[in-house]
Amino acid sequence: MKIALINENSQAAKNELIYNTLKKVAESYGHEVYNYGMYSAEDSNQLTYVQNGILAAVLLNSKAADFVVTGCGTGEGAMLACNSFPKVLCGHIESPLDAYLFTQVNDGNCVALPFAENFGWGGELNLQYIFEKLFCTPGGGGYPPERVVPEQRNKKILDSVKEITHTDMVTILKKLDSELVRGALSGDKFSEYFFENCRDDEIAECVKEILA
Repeated sequence: MKIALINENSQAAKNELIYNTLKKVAESYGHEVYNYGMYSAEDSNQLTYVQNGILAAVLLNSKAADFVVTGCGTGEGAMLACNSFPKVLCGHIESPLDAYLFTQVNDGNCVALPFAENFGWGGELNLQYIFEKLFCTPGGGGYPPERVVPEQRNKKILDSVKEITHTDMVTILKKLDSELVRGALSGDKFSEYFFENCRDDEIAECVKEILA
């Protein structure tokens, strides 16, 4: 599984810590991690939590990533931004239990974490334990056992609802403010990682036009 990490400007200084923790855990389960920044608070390409949502949606809809880890100070803004887009199901995660239940019950493809709120002594340990419970087993397994069938059914229903309530990603990208989108897709490593992994030619062509 390809996992993308995205940090916005208020918590960019923690990128290295988050990336190293995520990479250590994810790779132990056989996954790949791509760091889309921001890489530091001084990064020339500043991302807001709204742009986190745009970038996450581009990566997931194009299949350049299978899962996105993002967040902001509280995690709430990033979650709302991500869930504004088609084919993105983002959970707000504060604890390892949240992480496990979200991946097993809701089978989402994106998480938003609070990188400032309650991120004190032991914060890096909580991150490690969250990532362990996110990726220790394939998503959608259900919990508890007697609820597996209805939970999997409800996930399929939610996916079908989002297909109706959201338009396609290319249409969205073309309607959004071009500078807003270009800023979201202009990170130092974006082009290298995205075009290497993108599996949707239409989205790839749209992104090329935006960045041109």
